[in-house]
Amino acid sequence: MKISVKIKTGSKKEEIKKVGNDSFEIKTKALPIEGKANSAVTKILADYFDIPKSRVKILKGQKSKLKILEIS
Repeated sequence: MKISVKIKTGSKKEEIKKVGNDSFEIKTKALPIEGKANSAVTKILADYFDIPKSRVKILKGQKSKLKILEIS
């Protein structure tokens, strides 16, 4: 399943909000330095879907706030 995600970094708390059929908005405490925000996003999504973190992959938007991820 492919999903689109909008990321907000440097937030006070971490949360995930579903905004469409396959769209999410994620707030994370991590800053976009050395891939920390990307790691936080994959962990948040893995917890949300109750799957291992290794099953969440960023397909597009490695350095962007808008990302396309694949959940396998």
